[in-house]
Amino acid sequence: MDAGAPIGIGGYEERVIATVDGLALYARDYPPLAPETGVPVICLHGLTRNSRDFEIVAPRIAALGRRVVAPDMRGRGQSANDPDPAHYVPAVYAQDVLKLMDALGIAKAVFVGTSMGGLITMVIAATTPDRIAASVLNDVGPQLNTSGIARIASYVGNVQPVASWAEAAAAMRATNGGAFPDRLDDDAFWATIARRTFRARDDGQFELDYDPHIALAFADVDPNAPPPDLMPYFQALAKAPVLSVRGGLSDILTPETVALMRAAGDRVDTVTVEGIGHAPLLDEPDAWDAVLDFLAKVD
Repeated sequence: MDAGAPIGIGGYEERVIATVDGLALYARDYPPLAPETGVPVICLHGLTRNSRDFEIVAPRIAALGRRVVAPDMRGRGQSANDPDPAHYVPAVYAQDVLKLMDALGIAKAVFVGTSMGGLITMVIAATTPDRIAASVLNDVGPQLNTSGIARIASYVGNVQPVASWAEAAAAMRATNGGAFPDRLDDDAFWATIARRTFRARDDGQFELDYDPHIALAFADVDPNAPPPDLMPYFQALAKAPVLSVRGGLSDILTPETVALMRAAGDRVDTVTVEGIGHAPLLDEPDAWDAVLDFLAKVD
């Protein structure tokens, strides 16, 4: 399988490539809408999410003159599930991203990684740093707060179906309301989040759009043990420009970790999106302005 024939939909082309172990990996590929201004941008989603998380931000970046590629990582969205759940780890995801870059002829890119996507970006920096021109780490860093990890572990893998889009929106509000307290009464917001995260089944019900076996990565996590220190990975990443975006209410990325990131290199910029938890959507004015300024400095 190769990149295949593109299908034009909503400003992007659909790509499907084969991973090293033969799984089908899906990606949205947004062509630049103006003369190209710099290297492409690769957007990597969080643990339970998919490429639809970037349906606002990706076209905006494409309008700046940059190609944007947003994959569904294996086990999510339109990408294939892995028969071996042990492969649902950042090292394998990083290999998938590099294979995708090769298939699409992308030698180097700016990476935008939300949560798990940021961890994948750090792995790539540690193994093939020449592929990264710069990076935006969205609410993630070299140290992860244990309380946030425990919160995620408490719900990941629970993919019980619901009967309607309204119930899907209610489920997302119940799970993620703490991250968006100012949007709790915004029904349209939660309806949008639901459509990004749920899928319709053939039986008319709706379920979260990921393989529940991704939760097995948390099965052996000791809630009392500190998470691994990924500072060597971040130091590899910080050899190129980095923008750290933190939700002001985040329970994953602490201000102390942001301070460590700033101290790790003189090419690290930071922004805090007040009133938002884990993780900002990046279309918030403060986040988007920071991303715009950052991309303007990267060829």
